[in-house]
Amino acid sequence: MVSFEDAFGDMPLIAILRGLPADCAIKTGTALFEAGFRIIEVPLNSTGALESIELLSAHLGDEVLIGAGTVVDAVDVRRVADRGAQIIVAPNLNPKVGRATRDAGLIWCPGIMSPTEAFSALDQGADVLKVFPAELVPPDVISAMKTVLPADSKMVAVGGVTADVMQAYVLRGTDGFGLGSGLYKPVYELSDVKSRALNYVSVMKRLSAQTL
Repeated sequence: MVSFEDAFGDMPLIAILRGLPADCAIKTGTALFEAGFRIIEVPLNSTGALESIELLSAHLGDEVLIGAGTVVDAVDVRRVADRGAQIIVAPNLNPKVGRATRDAGLIWCPGIMSPTEAFSALDQGADVLKVFPAELVPPDVISAMKTVLPADSKMVAVGGVTADVMQAYVLRGTDGFGLGSGLYKPVYELSDVKSRALNYVSVMKRLSAQTL
């Protein structure tokens, strides 16, 4: 299985496939992988999420980090771990979910909005900080938080991220992004999803090169 460090280092974008039908999981995941994505999240409030996670893990798990999103109950951590999930993404900071994630040996990405929540998450073992919803946390706020957080802290902005706002976030220290409806909706044609994915990857590569 691919490690988080390798996947995130290769392409720090998380594909959020909310509403993904299980019978579209493999072809959608394959299209994203071919476009350059290395981390895919299926929110648990999607119909058939567990089946999709299992299918994606079985077919792409050696090259793509597969995870579960909208994990708000510790019981769900073991359920998704049993189906091959390697990363647990949450909209909030729930210590019980954090403990369950660590106990399962998975990557934990809780939602935070403030320095207090960020430090608390790191103290509880968070691997990545999900700044959510990003619409309420401008780039300058992330920059301010980054100045006081440990230098190796990773922050991803999630919520309303479009290609044209990525530059402002990256220039102020944002390490990556979670991409939802701007990348995927069940009504999008597969070719459209891949085109959107290629555009996001191209923008991220360009911005990463600029900040080296």
